[in-house]
Amino acid sequence: MSNQDTSIKSILFALLANFGIAVTKTFAAVITGSGAMLAESIHSYADCGNQGLLFLGLRASKKNPDQEHPLGYGKEIYFWSFVVALILFSMGGLFSIYEGIHKVSMHEGLKSPAIAIVVLSISMVLEAASLYGCLTQIKKVRHNASLWTWVKNSRQSELIVVLGEDIAALLGLTFALISVILSIVTGNPVFDAIGSIGIGVLLIFVSFFLAIKVKSLLIGQSADDETRAAIMNFLEACPEVERVINVITIQLGPQVMVAIKAKMTKVDSVNQLIDNINTCESELKKENSAISWIFFEPDIN
Repeated sequence: MSNQDTSIKSILFALLANFGIAVTKTFAAVITGSGAMLAESIHSYADCGNQGLLFLGLRASKKNPDQEHPLGYGKEIYFWSFVVALILFSMGGLFSIYEGIHKVSMHEGLKSPAIAIVVLSISMVLEAASLYGCLTQIKKVRHNASLWTWVKNSRQSELIVVLGEDIAALLGLTFALISVILSIVTGNPVFDAIGSIGIGVLLIFVSFFLAIKVKSLLIGQSADDETRAAIMNFLEACPEVERVINVITIQLGPQVMVAIKAKMTKVDSVNQLIDNINTCESELKKENSAISWIFFEPDIN
């Protein structure tokens, strides 16, 4: 299974879960008058928009290179991941905070709070299922690394965003459920408003965390440590290469660009040198199918 197939499945799981949850939360928010529930419904609709933009990014990243973009459009997915992280998460967070502050002074109390509890509980189960699906797909690509190590080192921005969204959604639902229960137990509707504010703060925190992570990929980050090490090991084992001087990699969405400077094994002609370089390039691409561009510079130093 390719990395893009893994990403598409994770995004699809999240989209289906969030759309169903968003509609359910909207009805519950209207019936109960809960600010926390309304904040959660806006959050779920924003998450649906998130997944739509990630699908758009994945599709755009598959476009073939052209004269304007000779290295392809792979980094499109980073741009749309950044938009999702910074704008949609932040807008959802700011709306939740606004709604909470507004409800603090104007809350009329909860109507049919039992409905809110039932809807939030069901939503938590569905979000947990979505998170489990995302973690299952991530497990296929993170190998033996811990989840946190994978998040730090992964170049799959779309999977990282979906994971962050799922975790934020589950925590947000927990905040909303606790705030509604506290409002019922104490008879004080302010707890519901506080829950809405807490959800907003959570979304903004997740937004900036993801934005900082995606920023490195957007401005140009190397391939991961495992890929770089594999490239070095391959080149050092090549009989055509006497010594590797330098290797630079750039991650371009699902694709990788490699620039190599190496001292080549001594040959009798320029044509033989060119043949050796071409052999190294073709074998390296066979070794790692993600490598789409190789720039090979022979040197004598």
